[in-house]
Amino acid sequence: MGTTLDIKIKRANKVYHAGEMLSGVVVISSKDSVQHQGVSLTMEGTVNLQLSAKSVGVFEAFYNSVKPIQIINSTIDVLKPGKIPSGKTEVPFEFPLLVKGSKVLYETYHGVFVNIQYTLRCDMRRSLLAKDLTKTCEFIVHSAPQKGKLTPSPVDFTITPETLQNVKERASLPKFLIRGHLNSTNCAITQPLTGELVVEHSDAAIRSIELQLVRVETCGCAEGYARDATEIQNIQIADGDICRNLSVPLYMVFPRLFTCPTLETTNFKVEAAGSPHWNGVALQDTKLGAGGRFLGTGGRKI
Repeated sequence: MGTTLDIKIKRANKVYHAGEMLSGVVVISSKDSVQHQGVSLTMEGTVNLQLSAKSVGVFEAFYNSVKPIQIINSTIDVLKPGKIPSGKTEVPFEFPLLVKGSKVLYETYHGVFVNIQYTLRCDMRRSLLAKDLTKTCEFIVHSAPQKGKLTPSPVDFTITPETLQNVKERASLPKFLIRGHLNSTNCAITQPLTGELVVEHSDAAIRSIELQLVRVETCGCAEGYARDATEIQNIQIADGDICRNLSVPLYMVFPRLFTCPTLETTNFKVEAAGSPHWNGVALQDTKLGAGGRFLGTGGRKI
């Protein structure tokens, strides 16, 4: 067995907030003693942006003006040059999770075109005859809970053939009327999205009703912006031709990492939207749907 590096963060869930102390140990394992030129630990936070395939060539200036945005970058020396004995050696470390100037620690977010990631990287420098060792570990940053009680913002919605978008042959659609409401479009990201839906009328038999959560990502520069919507998750809320005028509850938990509080900056923006879909047998399983935007006001809300 050769020499190995590992990073163990103190908190099992690896979740931290701005201003907290990130602590843990660097674990060095080797069956023989190891000569090294120093061991360092780097904490880095970056925002990576990219355009979808349909936007390539449209915003050529994007590639020249927008590079990965650095949120935080800090390095400490864990060990000075010397020799590490054989066996397992643990070296403790502490990192204050602070940013300089007006920069903000955005919440960790793994999207399609916007990616916000925080990592710890341990580097062991060795002599020319031995390869340097590197180990990387991701940790999660969450926004601090917003103070004050969240004010609900309920909204009612109605879905009919006339309200559908991107439908070519609207006249061929069967008649239907679906009503419902969301308890709030201003949602805390730690709480589920709730509401209800009622099918008042449908000429066609219904196979299923699904609730889809969509991320809406916008990125670009002064020369232009590209806006793309992609699915995060899709849950079934009804199966079969449900009874008319029956209240169907809506309940969706926001998946962490793949969602974040609504975020808007100079170079990118992340929002969320929801859309109920239903399959009609008479429509050859064609999905119909109508979407609604979830508005955010910062903090721990989405």
